[in-house]
Amino acid sequence: KGFICRPNENYFENSNIYFMETRCLHRSTDPLPLSSHASLFPSTRYVLIHEYVGNYVPSAGGSNLIIIVYVFLTHAGYGCTDSLVIAIYSYEPNHNDDLGFEKGDKLKILNKDDPEWFMAESLITGQKGFIPYNFVAPLNSMEMETWFFKNLSRNDAMRLLLAPGNTQGSFMVRESETAQGSFSLSVRDLDPDTGDTVKHYRIRNLDTGGFYITAKISFNSLKELVQHHSREADGLCTRLMKPCQSRMPQKPWWQDEWEIPRESLKMERRLGAGQFGEVWMGLYNNHRRVAIKNLKVGTMSMAAFLAEANLMKELQHPRLVRLFAVVTQEPIYIITEFMENGALVDFLKSSEGSNIPISTLIDMASQVAEGMAYIEEKNYIHRDLRAANILVSDELICKIADFGLARLIEDNEYTAREGAKFPIKWTAPEAINYGTFSIKSDVWSFGILLTEIVTYGRIPYPGMSNPEVIQNLEKGYRMPRPDNCPEGLYNIMDLCWKESPENRPTFEYLKSVLEDFFTATERQYQEQP
Repeated sequence: KGFICRPNENYFENSNIYFMETRCLHRSTDPLPLSSHASLFPSTRYVLIHEYVGNYVPSAGGSNLIIIVYVFLTHAGYGCTDSLVIAIYSYEPNHNDDLGFEKGDKLKILNKDDPEWFMAESLITGQKGFIPYNFVAPLNSMEMETWFFKNLSRNDAMRLLLAPGNTQGSFMVRESETAQGSFSLSVRDLDPDTGDTVKHYRIRNLDTGGFYITAKISFNSLKELVQHHSREADGLCTRLMKPCQSRMPQKPWWQDEWEIPRESLKMERRLGAGQFGEVWMGLYNNHRRVAIKNLKVGTMSMAAFLAEANLMKELQHPRLVRLFAVVTQEPIYIITEFMENGALVDFLKSSEGSNIPISTLIDMASQVAEGMAYIEEKNYIHRDLRAANILVSDELICKIADFGLARLIEDNEYTAREGAKFPIKWTAPEAINYGTFSIKSDVWSFGILLTEIVTYGRIPYPGMSNPEVIQNLEKGYRMPRPDNCPEGLYNIMDLCWKESPENRPTFEYLKSVLEDFFTATERQYQEQP
């Protein structure tokens, strides 16, 4: 008349079990089959393994047959929940083999051969096609919650919460950077002395599986914790008002669309012009917003460019401008992701950029250092690191552009290092004098870039010509500390300008120092009683 369910851990050792579900699947007066294995349904979704225990006689009379039942959910069929996802954004298909869906739709992942485009089947329409990986989340996972942010650093949490669209009480729960399996709550608050700020709270785990911020109250789930503090602050700086707003993620680029026809691009607005070409905002196939850099004919060898571009497209990091595609007929076109605020050097001179506080400026510098630390890790060299080659999004995210292109330029005014087009003021002495470029010469350039940032786009070595800069550097001259530049930040610049390249810091070091520039002396987390 009934049975007891319990898991049998031994079966995990030698069987292809992806998920186990324990629940009552059979309850009737009909006898259960006594074979050692039995399938509960015609599909292979469930496998039943049971054993006879005996009869139990209740005090009220009668008898109950007790059987221990082991129920396993197999890989086959829709029961494999690790293949089910839910759409967290709507998606409009752009290719014939794309699968469109609405926010909230459930889909089954069929394969992940392409890490950015999954083959999936809609559980609503039954249609199959490719879907962008970053538009869906595993079913019944934390990623379904609008307030949960996976793989987000403390600094990135602050950037998002302080971005336009968020206000006091905007919040997020994120994975802890320092304690695996733990979480942190980040909340935007309004401080009467310092203005908008972000407070961080460590969410502690209970041995029994619950969570708490303050010792006086605990919760069975993070969702319960969020619901409680949405009703009342109860020890937090403010009540949780609304999840942190973040924009829809950028759709991945198709891997097989690398060399594309010029006709697939539509130029819309010229964003700027440099010594070797122009940059335009445009559309790819009339639907994808991109940036298009067209290089003047003869700027570089086509063969050398293609070889370098194939290396560049493998460098993928949140702080590097993503290289999407190329047009390989002269004039060369380079297609990259579009960044709304353009080059950092121009943005800093704009009405918005010129009013940015020093804390945000240093945050921008730390973002550049983060991207360069990745380039350093990959044993790559930029060769032309300056504010003109840093692009800015409308959320003030900074990304490094044009990495690696400088060495391909064949213009004599550039390759002759005393030429008018060569960026003398950003270049390390060993690169000026001997043509020796390395990641350490990039570190020198980064120190110069810091002066551009802190002076809102001022040209380095103001009042000096290129020959004067070279002569003064040979005498040991270094730029003095700019006005309003914190002493600690100038000390970082000075480290970057050490005469001997090996005495200059690594970008990994610069990243850590700049990230902690304003937080090293303050408590990282709000301590609760």
